[in-house]
Order: sequence, then structure tokens, then C-alpha cells
Amino acid sequence: MSQTLLIGTYTERLSDVDGKAEGILTADFADGVVGPTRVAAAVRNPSWITISEDGRFLYSVMETAEFEGGGAVAAFARDLRTGAYDLLGIALSAGAGPAHLEVDPSGRFLLVANYGTGSLAVLALTPDGGLGPLVDRVQHAGASVDAVRQTRPHPHQVLFDPATGHVLVPDLGMDAVLVYSLDADGHLTELRGSRIDVAARAGPRHLAFHPDAEHLFLLNELDNTLVALRRDGEGFISTDVKSTLREGDTGHNSASEVRVAASGRHVFTSNRGHDSVAVFAFDADNGTVDLKTLEPTRGQQPRDFIQTLDGSLLLVANQNSDTIVTFAFDESAPSLTFISSRTAPTPVCLRLLDAADAIG
Repeated sequence: MSQTLLIGTYTERLSDVDGKAEGILTADFADGVVGPTRVAAAVRNPSWITISEDGRFLYSVMETAEFEGGGAVAAFARDLRTGAYDLLGIALSAGAGPAHLEVDPSGRFLLVANYGTGSLAVLALTPDGGLGPLVDRVQHAGASVDAVRQTRPHPHQVLFDPATGHVLVPDLGMDAVLVYSLDADGHLTELRGSRIDVAARAGPRHLAFHPDAEHLFLLNELDNTLVALRRDGEGFISTDVKSTLREGDTGHNSASEVRVAASGRHVFTSNRGHDSVAVFAFDADNGTVDLKTLEPTRGQQPRDFIQTLDGSLLLVANQNSDTIVTFAFDESAPSLTFISSRTAPTPVCLRLLDAADAIG
């Protein structure tokens, strides 16, 4: 089955990346092979993209601190017949360096995590998918022990809890995951008793829910650990913590992404520096994760990866070597087997659309 692959990128040189793309890219994907890329929408540093549930609208961050003194977000309408993307508008993200954004389940609001200034923004969405006014802005406060990376808050993701609708926000600078309620008017209220604190200098980056919605996985960027958590009342408790590397692995590494296999039996994480994808077996009864294999990504700085809906394939975006690599996933082993590689300038975020416009 042919699918459409959307690729978030960097378009300019920043402090830690040399962006080479022209905006959001798209490519055909079939039989484990990514086709030639083309520009879907010209926009600055669309390093994270998300799509509305019905596939009609595309939203991207504009990761910069220079857009009228901060960052911005862009909204696009997708022509379901031609696949073309038309710009609906650009709005300030109410902070610098936006790193992540997500549409709330009602489709009425867009939430943005501003990594640079440590804030969350809630923007209203219009019925036609456009960007409305700023509804709320929450400033995080706090720091942790790393004298370089944790001198102030750095929210890195917005994730909605599928069971409660609460908003989970891992903050790398605070060594905590903050939990918010989002009311019908788009206002955020922190649920302080549900906050998840982690080890000093762990550096929370991204979260992923298990299909059962009872288990949650947290990837820490600074100490390269995967934390398994189980729902407990109004919050979560840790059931296991494991390194994303094997004992004896040396050299700088920075964990980047976590995703759960479609079956729920395995958890994947990516390593930048070690340049690998780690595959963990997950025991739901005990809440434990066990590192089974580390597969080289055949490229540098694997930033993001996604699994196809049937769970058979894994696509990895190698940011610094300008490639997207496809692996076959054998869950019985478990193992990843290289299939193909496609050149793509500075790929950092991947999204799949199938023929029915469902997100992969």
C-alpha cells in the first residue's frame, strides 16, 4: 500500500544543526522504500509537525527565537484530492524556540512547548483549521543540576493522556514531567500532585503511552534512560529504569525519541551519538523493560523514527547525514533489518499518512 511520508526539517544553520532543507518535505512510501522528496510547504525550521485527526490540516513549529522576538507556528490546509498544502497563517508561539506542538482531542486548540523560554502556549483554532488568538500561556519555573542544560526550564513535548485528557509536559530543565488539565475555554491548570519527578540530571525529553493507556514510557535525554511508569490513582509511579545503551558503551550520547510498538510488546528509543535504535521488550505484568538489541541507524544523529501501522517497518530520520532509513521489524526475534535508505536534507520529524488520511 502506498502512503505519504511528511518530513519536518531544519532550513537554516542553528547552534547545533546545519539546516539544508527548504521547508516541510513529502515523499511517497511503498514496499519499504521512500521515494524522492519534494517540498510540501516552504516554512522556516519546521522541526516538529503534527496533523489534525481528519488529515485536513498540518501544523508546524517554526523553531527560532527571531520571529518578532520569539518563535512561531504555521498552519496549512491539505487538499485531500491533490495532496497540496496551502498556508492558512502564521502566529507567534508566545515564546522562543518552539520544539513541539499538538492539537487537543477536541480539535479546538493547538498547544505549543517553547523550549527556549520554558513556556506553554495555547492557541485557538478556527473551524477552517486556521490559527486563532492566544488563549493561555503558562511559564515554567525551576532548574536542576546540569550547569549547561538545566539552568532554566525547557519543556520539550506536549502529550495528551488518552484516558484522562490531561496534558503531560516533560521538562528537560526541571527534571520533571508536569501535568495539566485543559478546560473547555483552553486554559491550563497544573495538577501539582500528579507531577512526575525524575533523577537529577535525567533530562526528560519525550513520552509515549502504551496501547493499554495504563503504562507510560519516559525517555530522558541527558542520562540516556528509559523509565517505565504505571498509572496509579491520579498520577503515575515508576516501575523500572533502564539505560538506552549497553554497559561499556562510551562516548557522548543524547537520547532522542521513544515510541511503543503497535503490539505493545516492545518499546523503541533512539540514540544520537551512538547512532542507534534500541529495542526493549516490555513485560506489562511486572512493568519492566529489557534491552534486547541495539541496531545502528546507518546515519548520524537519529532524531525521530516511526513505525508503520502494521508494525512491520520502522523509518528513521538521520538528521546530520541527511538520510531516512527503513528497517524491517521482526517482533519474534526481536530484530531490525536494513531495507533501504533515501537522501533527504536535515530530516528531524516523520509522519505517515495512509490512503484514508489516517496518521501512521
